[in-house]
Amino acid sequence: MATSRRSSTRRRGGASRRSSSSHRRKSSRSTPPDLPFVGPGERLWILDVPYGTQVEGASWHPAVRMHLHVGRTLPEHLKPYAPGPHTLGRFLENTINPEDPTPNPEPAEDLEPRQNQYEAADAIAERAAAGGRQFLLADEPGVGKTISAVLGASAVGSLRDARRVLVVADRPAAITIGHWSRTITALGDSGLEWVVITWDRLEKVAEHTWDVIIADEAHALRRTTTKRWKLWARISGHGRAHEKAPFVITTTATPGHTPLELPYLAPAYAQVHDEPMTEWTSATKPGDSFATALERHGVGVERGRYGATWTTDATRRTTDLARVRSWLQEAQPPAMLHRAAPWGPVPISGMPVALTQAERSAYEAEWGEFCREMDVARRGRNTAKGRAALLRFRQKAGLIRVDSTVAWIAQQVEAERQVACSVEFVGTAADPITERLQDAGLEVATIYGRDRFDAEAERLRFQTGQAKVCVFTTVASISLHAGETLADGRQASTDPRVGLFHQARFSGIAGRQVTGRTHRDHQVSPWHIAFAQDTVEEQVSKVMVERIAAASDTVGGDTEGLSDVAQLLGADWLPTGSLTEDRE
Repeated sequence: MATSRRSSTRRRGGASRRSSSSHRRKSSRSTPPDLPFVGPGERLWILDVPYGTQVEGASWHPAVRMHLHVGRTLPEHLKPYAPGPHTLGRFLENTINPEDPTPNPEPAEDLEPRQNQYEAADAIAERAAAGGRQFLLADEPGVGKTISAVLGASAVGSLRDARRVLVVADRPAAITIGHWSRTITALGDSGLEWVVITWDRLEKVAEHTWDVIIADEAHALRRTTTKRWKLWARISGHGRAHEKAPFVITTTATPGHTPLELPYLAPAYAQVHDEPMTEWTSATKPGDSFATALERHGVGVERGRYGATWTTDATRRTTDLARVRSWLQEAQPPAMLHRAAPWGPVPISGMPVALTQAERSAYEAEWGEFCREMDVARRGRNTAKGRAALLRFRQKAGLIRVDSTVAWIAQQVEAERQVACSVEFVGTAADPITERLQDAGLEVATIYGRDRFDAEAERLRFQTGQAKVCVFTTVASISLHAGETLADGRQASTDPRVGLFHQARFSGIAGRQVTGRTHRDHQVSPWHIAFAQDTVEEQVSKVMVERIAAASDTVGGDTEGLSDVAQLLGADWLPTGSLTEDRE
């Protein structure tokens, strides 16, 4: 691949010599840098050196945007930085060393997929065999989507004589990349070249061609105005003709709040309606074109100041939900699969916190300040100021309840339970909760703050029982359930898990994903939403208790709940995304 790039560069250079000097300078700046010289018997070694770290013998190179070492063998002190199997580093290393690729490990013999996972793989393969280009695997958290997707991708690869599979996983990378890579290794690569990255690394694989793509936690693609979406559309062939696009397996237990948040399913919708992609997407306004296509097929779409929104008519919404589900479920063969967890829905309840007089005074002062700020922002139609006011109030209100959360967690640990504490904010929740628990003599696993902690090491501290508490901000892609089989063959502690939302998630999708961290794989784990008694938090929490379960519906389950929450907070004039923006 490097050779073909240099050849095309020479062709571009030849053309530029026939043009103006300004064009010549522009062409020179865009010329990809050459790789380092490799002597006889040597090869290039890609290294995963952490950002900001200097290691002797490793130098960052712009051609691969990673660290390189040139030599016959990899020195001992550089071996810890060698990329693992199925990672981006291993893929790039094998790409630039086509005559001397690093072999992948042999499949494990101790992983036998469950029958329901084979059934999911068969459903994916049947859709691909019928000429389909996309499949939605929407099983509940913990049912086994990872193994199902790997088996399905392997089957599609065999059907289509594929060469490469790209897996795009959610953060934290320290956990998710290892999890997917271990699963692929255990099941076997089926002769395919697998690459696992996270959503924030799409740019690093945009220049390569992929035959099959797995989009894990695909609800990350709800918004078409982001750089992430533009890269995804390019990599996945979103706007291409059906027969020219790679096969995409999208996996998520919570596809979106409304039909308008499903643009990533446009290829499947277009295909089941026997329409070209041009009817569903536009390079300049993908969200608008998707909304127009939904409206054309009967979905209630209303136009407002902030663009298209879903109808507010309850009867119409019910009809819309049945309609968009049927498009994929009733396709022949089906283009989606949704199976509930056999161990039942998550038990979830509100947990009232009685504030002290001092805490209540502080809370009411913050509420009053928030109402004044929101009123000023509303009258001025200043959405940025409204968002900022909402964020500040939630942070300060949560900080007031930190001591109560710490006391409840300590009591649960004393009762021989392990506690998963979900927070949204670091400085006003994660840090103070962690610090006060540690001051009380409790070991705490911390999965929050980018690059502050080794996420997988912290997860294992919790899973092995070394830390009885885990404080985390991530909403998906980590397993904290009892009895998990760990990568080294050990079993996670079997102490019962209990979960606590320090603050209610406004998004039922995010809330449902969080509960699935412990309530999974046949392990029942109750969850509680903490709130200050006799305050607006109590009303919000009651709404979210009802709506988190609804979010496991295929789509749209918690949209009404979002509207209710917005009204309670006087924020119903803000764009809906203000309440559900990703904070990770």
